[in-house]
Amino acid sequence: MPTLHETSMPLRHAAHCSTCALRPGCMPQGLSANDTEKLEAVIVNARTIKRGETLFRIGDTFDTLYAIRSGSIKTAVSSANGREHVMGLHLGGDTLGLEGFDEGRHACRAVALEDSSVCVIPYAPFERACRETSAIQRRLLQLLSHEVVRKSTQTLILGTLRADERVAALLLDISSRLTHRGYAGNEFNLRLTREDMGSFLGITLETVSRTLSRFQAKGLLLADGKLIHILDFDGLRAI
Repeated sequence: MPTLHETSMPLRHAAHCSTCALRPGCMPQGLSANDTEKLEAVIVNARTIKRGETLFRIGDTFDTLYAIRSGSIKTAVSSANGREHVMGLHLGGDTLGLEGFDEGRHACRAVALEDSSVCVIPYAPFERACRETSAIQRRLLQLLSHEVVRKSTQTLILGTLRADERVAALLLDISSRLTHRGYAGNEFNLRLTREDMGSFLGITLETVSRTLSRFQAKGLLLADGKLIHILDFDGLRAI
């Protein structure tokens, strides 16, 4: 399937950063009006991505960062036998493409889990904006630091927690991230499939399904297809 690098995807002017609902989680804090205009000049358009479409692939040249405006996107790599390993779930306000800094090429692929949209941030002008505005430079360092912390947390989860603890930790993390963005944290559509969850958590699809069924039997949540309704946060945290 073609990526955004290879096709003419639907384009539209990006909403002004100053009025975007995701500004608190996406934009640097303390920008002057002039600095905000500089950043808006870099983010010249937004693009829509249909469910299942690939934003970028492993080996694609790194020349662009993407900020998710709406929807959700997963990042994944493939093992030598072609099996997919999910590396992350990314929601509105998250930035994609940071892993491309290392080698100048993307080290994973990004696939839309639902119809989504992203702000397109060409790296060269963004780098110039970083040199000219310390607040934008600090934001880039924050994003890179966030990726380090996220990877460390994922390693800890995979290396030390039992399967049921891993599932509970994922659900609580998604709930917290949605709440931070102003959405309901107790009821949400889990865009990752059960197989994706297992891949991300290092357990089988069957284990994920059995674990969710046990959680439901204990009255911790209701799981109806992709819809998750958390009933007992304290109970999930105590798993």
